[in-house]
Amino acid sequence: MPTEVILQWVAHHAYGGVFCLLVFGIIGLPVPDELLLTYLGFLVYRGDVQFAPAIASAFLGTMCGISLSYLLGRTLGLGILHRYGKYLRITPEMLHRTHDWFERSGKWSLTFGYFVPGVRHLTAYAAGAAELEPHEFAAFAYTGGAFWVLTFVSLGYFLGDAWLRVLEKFHRGALIATGIAAVAALLYYLVWRIMRRRASK
Repeated sequence: MPTEVILQWVAHHAYGGVFCLLVFGIIGLPVPDELLLTYLGFLVYRGDVQFAPAIASAFLGTMCGISLSYLLGRTLGLGILHRYGKYLRITPEMLHRTHDWFERSGKWSLTFGYFVPGVRHLTAYAAGAAELEPHEFAAFAYTGGAFWVLTFVSLGYFLGDAWLRVLEKFHRGALIATGIAAVAALLYYLVWRIMRRRASK
């Protein structure tokens, strides 16, 4: 969705527009969520919208989107993995380990994954597919969502007219960090596979 269309939609529909766009954005549709939230903060700075309703609409949209993603992962994702996982070399043991990982530490990705481009679209699906308990999902995902919304709306408010320039710099840094993390995760996986093969011989 073009950025100009999103900004016009938010400016025209205000709270309802923010709510709808964040629901679709969190599910995974191409909505620039941070830009939307920062622009919303800029609208608060200009006096076009009020701070409390802006935060409430953004938070509710985020929670609806992340909850729907979790439900899709829990109802459809797990069934698909059980049925077709063998073709992707995904075994019941791997699903069990994924569930255990979420129980131990993976659920923290629900809290901090919002700040990593692309990650927030996957964590809820993964949590649902791993059968993370709903109350644990809500505790971690909703807390992270509130912090994420407050961060970027406040950023737009305090930056004022400079909001877009600073946000572009943030995105460049976040993309670089995401790329480094992805490479590190891949290297870790490759080393783990090699060590496992050697141990099985």
